[in-house]
Amino acid sequence: MVTVHKLKTLDTYFDAVKAGTKTFEIRLNDRAFQTGDVLELIRWTHTSLGMCEDTGHKVVRKRITYLLQGGQFGIEPQYCILGLGEVDTTHDQ
Repeated sequence: MVTVHKLKTLDTYFDAVKAGTKTFEIRLNDRAFQTGDVLELIRWTHTSLGMCEDTGHKVVRKRITYLLQGGQFGIEPQYCILGLGEVDTTHDQ
């Protein structure tokens, strides 16, 4: 069973993932991420009040292809780095 994680992503990082120039995410690992899971990145932006707001429900789906747990290489123990790949929708029904 594939787990889908819906995550707010600031517009700068969202746009880079969508363009394919950012192929990783650094996240607090409070969801027990696993390779094979799918991320639904939802585009958010800062307002003039410093708050975040949804910017039209723009979503990018990526599969976790690699998981580097924190506690090594200078990464805080509770964080992880997620390698991102394309989602094969034929297997995610």
